[in-house]
Amino acid sequence: MAQLVKLLDYVSRYENDLTRYPTQYIRLKNSQWRRMKTQWEHGADLSDWRQIPEEPEERTEEGKWYSPLFRIFGNRKEQTDEIESIETDEKDQEEIDVFDFNPNIIYHPENEEQLRKLYLDQLFHFQLKWASSTMMEKSNLDAGFMRDSLLRSFTQQLPDSYLLFYYPILKVKKAPVELDILLITPIECLCITVLEGENAAAFIGDGDRFWTKKFGDQESKILNPLIGLNRMEKIVSGILAAKGIDFPVKKLVISRNGYIDYPGMPFDTEIIDRKTYTEWFTSLRNSTAPMKFNQFKAAQSILDMGQTTAVSRLFEEQVDQGQPDNNE
Repeated sequence: MAQLVKLLDYVSRYENDLTRYPTQYIRLKNSQWRRMKTQWEHGADLSDWRQIPEEPEERTEEGKWYSPLFRIFGNRKEQTDEIESIETDEKDQEEIDVFDFNPNIIYHPENEEQLRKLYLDQLFHFQLKWASSTMMEKSNLDAGFMRDSLLRSFTQQLPDSYLLFYYPILKVKKAPVELDILLITPIECLCITVLEGENAAAFIGDGDRFWTKKFGDQESKILNPLIGLNRMEKIVSGILAAKGIDFPVKKLVISRNGYIDYPGMPFDTEIIDRKTYTEWFTSLRNSTAPMKFNQFKAAQSILDMGQTTAVSRLFEEQVDQGQPDNNE
């Protein structure tokens, strides 16, 4: 599963420690899958997996805030001195054990294929949680992402070594700029603009400002997707250059269910439409390249530019519990 590093302007657990968390995630994913598969093969009652515990929080004897999850995610700069004092040198296996990723088993799978699908669906939900919350903060997740088939296919079917930025909002010269999709593989950064419409719709590049979308007898104008794509590539390349990171940046216009016709497409931009999407996606899936240092550097430089909108979990709890009116 590609790792969802940044979603819009949501707070992300990857912001805590990008170099550490991806490997933690991979070990967690694989260890829990092996555990679940072994239990299923031995006829165990998987209803025991129903419990999805909240992130445990308690106070130590000294009154300091404590949570075992901090051993995985590290600390944010704004956290208190008490949080920063928490030890982070526990063994990796202990870190995995305390993470408590427990899929919610809603039916008993009859074969391994159903079991895997059930597991990946649950893991997708947890990825959305990790991409919209930390121990101390939480962003308001749009429920529509649960039904986003493109996001689901990217996260569930691409290799663990891929880092995904899904419509991230970056701060560029102090102004928020929403990009399209960034997929950072071990060898390159893919800037992706998606054209989605009715099944078998045709997108025709016939102008600098607008393209034509045709579906049956209907025609409509859409904004030239190269405008946003070129801006995205320029921003990403500028960020990498400013950090002295030598990492290839590639531009793609993709359509899973439509056709793209643009004879004048620039040489540095690739078109992936209904005719070639399956082949292209399969080539991404089949990659066996491990994560690389430059990949982390590139992803971190972009993540550092991200805008984050979130509220404190403590503040939310106070609001939920209801505070007395000071005017009373």
